[in-house]
Amino acid sequence: MHWKELEVWKLSHEMVLDVYRLTSSFPDHEKFRLTGQLCRAASSVPANIVEGNARYSRKEYIQFLVIARASLEETRYHSLLARDLHYLGSLDYDQFEAQAERISRMLNSFIRSLRAKGTSDREKKSEHGHVA
Repeated sequence: MHWKELEVWKLSHEMVLDVYRLTSSFPDHEKFRLTGQLCRAASSVPANIVEGNARYSRKEYIQFLVIARASLEETRYHSLLARDLHYLGSLDYDQFEAQAERISRMLNSFIRSLRAKGTSDREKKSEHGHVA
């Protein structure tokens, strides 16, 4: 399946758009600190899903999904920090956290399903560009 068709990619891409929207109101002095860290961590989630999808084995795909999951947790921490610094309101934070939790569950399920299928490096991508 192409990465643009993956529901977990779609939701994580939406999350990145939300992060950019939310951080646009952060103080200017945070531009190269928290704003940059939050945007970088958030965009790393769908980017790692894409990169894993382009790999030739399930093992590599899973590795990139695990990295995506770690980036999601980093994003969650930075959003908590933004809330505690009063850059994010409680409602925005709660909505963001619910979105992040849904993505986390989806990533965990996706990783489990790929592991259940096996992780042989000999498994090559199909003609459609995904792991067989």
